Parts: sequence; C-alpha cells; structure tokens
Amino acid sequence: MFRHFSFSVIIGALLLVFSTSSALAKTYQHSLGTLEIDGTPQRVVVLGYGSLDFIDALGITPVGMPKTLLPTSLQHYKADAFTNTGSVKEVNFETLFTLKPDLIIAEARMADIYQDLNDVAPTYIFKIDTTDYWKTTQEHWRTLGAIFNKQAQAEQLIAEVQDQINHLHSKVAVNPPRALTVSSSGNTLAMFGQHSRFSFIYDEAGFKTSTSANVDAVSGSHGNLISFEYIADAQPEVLLVLDREQAIGQSNGKAKQLFNNALIKSIPAAKNDRVLFIEPAAWYLTAGGYQSTKTMIADLNKVFKS
Repeated sequence: MFRHFSFSVIIGALLLVFSTSSALAKTYQHSLGTLEIDGTPQRVVVLGYGSLDFIDALGITPVGMPKTLLPTSLQHYKADAFTNTGSVKEVNFETLFTLKPDLIIAEARMADIYQDLNDVAPTYIFKIDTTDYWKTTQEHWRTLGAIFNKQAQAEQLIAEVQDQINHLHSKVAVNPPRALTVSSSGNTLAMFGQHSRFSFIYDEAGFKTSTSANVDAVSGSHGNLISFEYIADAQPEVLLVLDREQAIGQSNGKAKQLFNNALIKSIPAAKNDRVLFIEPAAWYLTAGGYQSTKTMIADLNKVFKS
C-alpha cells in the first residue's frame, strides 16, 4: 500500500507540473503556422537579415546567424562571439544543433525547410508579404515583441517608423511623381509595379506608377523584363534602380555604369536629377527590418531636395 501510494503521488505531481507548464506556454502565429513557447527564449538563432535587423533594434542578442553579405547596420555580428550558421539560403544543420537554440527565426528563403528547422527547435517564420509590406511588417514586429516580452519597445519602433512614413507620404502627396522601379542584374532589366516586392513605393509612400505605352515588357518570375527603350518610352519622373548584383555580392557599381547612356539621359528623371540607386541590402536582403525600413524611407526622401 505504501509503495502504491508513493507512486501515485509521484505521478500526480508530474502531471501537475506538466499541466502547469502547458498552461504557461503561449501560442504565436507566424507565416507558416503557429508555435508554442514557454517563457522568454534565451538562445535565439536568426537565419535572415530582416528579422535580425528587427530583434537587434529590440535589444535581443542572438547566438548565431548567417554572416555572408551582412548589411552595414549589422556588421557587429561578424564578431567571433557570434556563430556563423551559413547563408540566408542554406543553413549548416550541424552548427545549428550545436547551438542548442530554444527559438529559431527563419525567413522566406528557408520556408522549404521549415519542418526540418522545427525539428531542431520551435521555429518562427518571418515572411514579409512585399505586396503589403508595412502591414505584415508591423504584424511580425508585434508578435516578436510579445515573444520577447518587449511589447512596449516594439510599439515604440512601429510608431517611429509610422511617423517617418507619414512625413514622406505628405511630401509625395503634394504632387505625386510617376516612378519606375527597375532591378538591374547584369545586363538584364526588370521592372516592378505597385503589386510587387516594391509595393512600399506606391502604397505607403504614394508614388504613381510609370509604364510604357509603346514598348512591351515580358512577364518574368522576378519582375517584368524590359529594355532601356522601355524606360525611355515610359518617361518616368523618378527612376529607382536596384543593383541586384551588388546586393548579392557579385559586383559593385556596375548598374551605375550601365545606366549612363543616352536613353536614360532623355527621361525627365535624369533631367531633374531623380535617377536614384536605392540601397541594395535594405531593399533586397533585409525586408521587414527596422533599420532597413528607415533606409528605404530615406532613399525615397532623396527624390525631394528639401
């Protein structure tokens, strides 16, 4: 009887601990589902630069992250104190296991291996819907603020960026210029309109779109393929150029040479000094980051001289 009673007491105690622990765990929504976290994560691995940018602004220090092509604002993570997990497209799983994370934050480039990451530790997918950039960015910031018990800081960062967006929009709204956004990758040009990865330019900032009436664009998987003749025919008042090769570390400044031609010089944007080469890392590698979003706003503010 004594042994049976003791075993029952032990089992009951374990069940009580388990049920209490389960009750304390909180469920959070992310881009590919939900995750449960009990307490505040201490050992965090971040596998993308937009989310790294944001949690850095929150004051969270991760133990590991990819170190290839780190944006300027995140260069301090090159230090030996932080473990290199690979690239933003490929993670070293052996390294990931040794880090023993209690939370992994991954981004869209690793969505295909979400289940594998989730087998290592609870995984949050930070995927920005670039066709609705600011709305989904705020949602992720608020969720991560809650996960790290830093809701007030997250709201402060949101309010700061919102003020900057409002200020930019008010300047654009006076006389919204027609803007054409182009990605340059080698000799390949692709344009991106309002419903694209550059929707922020048109939806939040309020620029109008500029398109060609006489030169065709060819639909592609990464924007619509165009030519310099297309740009010349569109006659944009603002031309925004992303040097994709620079963003991925394949060249530096090649796009500026490529765009120094007679067709570009014929457009209103060139005549009014409104051909702008936007910051590659902020627009291409670091979607949804705090510093990167402010950089995007700063880039668009350069359209206005005052």
